Amino acid sequence: MSSRPFIVYLAARGFEQDLIDELELHGVHVREVKERLVLAEGLFHSAWAQNIWLEPFFQPVTSVGDAVRTLKSIQRNWKLHPVDFHRRAALIEQQLPPVKSRPLTFGQPAPTSPLGSWTLWDHDSLLVSATCSSAFPDGEVCFEEDRINPPSRAYLKLWETFTLLGRSPRSGDLCVDLGSAPGGWTWVLASMGARVFSIDKSPIDPRVAAMPGVDHCLGSGFGLEPQTAGRVDWLFSDMACYPERLLGAVTQWIAADAADNFVCTLKLQGRTDHAVVQAFRAVPGSQLIHLSCNKHELTWVNLREWREKASS
Repeated sequence: MSSRPFIVYLAARGFEQDLIDELELHGVHVREVKERLVLAEGLFHSAWAQNIWLEPFFQPVTSVGDAVRTLKSIQRNWKLHPVDFHRRAALIEQQLPPVKSRPLTFGQPAPTSPLGSWTLWDHDSLLVSATCSSAFPDGEVCFEEDRINPPSRAYLKLWETFTLLGRSPRSGDLCVDLGSAPGGWTWVLASMGARVFSIDKSPIDPRVAAMPGVDHCLGSGFGLEPQTAGRVDWLFSDMACYPERLLGAVTQWIAADAADNFVCTLKLQGRTDHAVVQAFRAVPGSQLIHLSCNKHELTWVNLREWREKASS
């Protein structure tokens, strides 16, 4: 095993190759891959990484007890990500303090207690990192779902985004929801007390349309010009469209200084177009995230304070 420093990336489920491709496109050498774990020489905050093990190292162990003592000597809280030797790994896990990971109720803050990650890389070697990019187990966020009120499960994307950001629209903020039908994102925003201008060629759920602060208009999300809309606090889009077209739209809104903050879904089709992903990443003040509930898509976040910091 090479002694050169390395980072461990945990790929989003089903997107191992996307992670590898993005790392290599950004000059990060991939050393070894085992299931969803990718060992690479260099740190890059890939959108396709569900979690990043920031200070990994290999630790020889002679027995189950030795592995338990080793992990406990480093810190209390650990999450096993099994890739091999499952029975032996489970025996180690059983002797570690349990980590409670109840589903979050939306509005609760993200956990802040350090949570390390480990695996049995081979029979007598732990791969360990006490520090990870996410305090959620394997970087996956789970909520107590509302199965009654929202008209679709898309609401979970906003719940997760706001939880990870630690911020969200305030009561009275003006939000635009482009391509809003059937209304899952509009429902989240209106539930938080925001004013929502919702636009789609199709009607939204009548229960959402009747919520206080919601104004729904039938039309194309791309038909709303920033000069017409005026200044808004947040612009949202979860509409099915080519990412290039979405990029053109948000670029117009930024150039017109018509929206402070953006949360948009890049819906990717077929083989991932890393060039268009990079184009979104290149917009000053941007962050790309693969949410736990994302499919073949990424969530693009751009905040005014991030743009101002990037330009200063």
